[in-house]
Amino acid sequence: MKRMWQVGLVAVLLGVTVTAAGDDKYGKGVTLKDATEIKALYAAPEKFVGKTIRIDGVVTAVCSEMGCWMALGEKDNSEATVRIKVEHDGDIVFPISAKGKKASAEGVFDTIGATDKDAKSAAEEHAAHAAHTTPASVSDFGKKYQIKVTGAIVK
Repeated sequence: MKRMWQVGLVAVLLGVTVTAAGDDKYGKGVTLKDATEIKALYAAPEKFVGKTIRIDGVVTAVCSEMGCWMALGEKDNSEATVRIKVEHDGDIVFPISAKGKKASAEGVFDTIGATDKDAKSAAEEHAAHAAHTTPASVSDFGKKYQIKVTGAIVK
């Protein structure tokens, strides 16, 4: 009983809610019923800028320093991924153990501003994770766009 209490406390401190079937909920979770396909974001990103969207996929990378971002691809070895970013010092922290798991994320699809140092740093770290396998067009997308996430579910 004491162990379960400790696990629950750690989950609360990390902003994680354990949901049915072992899913982990981060932040507000996911409320939108329909997901936007990642390939649709790549095909016409400006169409989605400023809109709240949901994406589904597999976690291909996670910030190794602070858990402040994850990248989702349509499948585990996807070249085309979308980075979901949280605020530094915020309530959401993504664990490295999420890599390889299915996930859904929701937030505002946005461009990375010239003065957004945190987003630029995340883009550089994400690019370093995928440097050996990522085509230039995918790398360019990751330098320009991200989802400012309000919630996610990792399965």
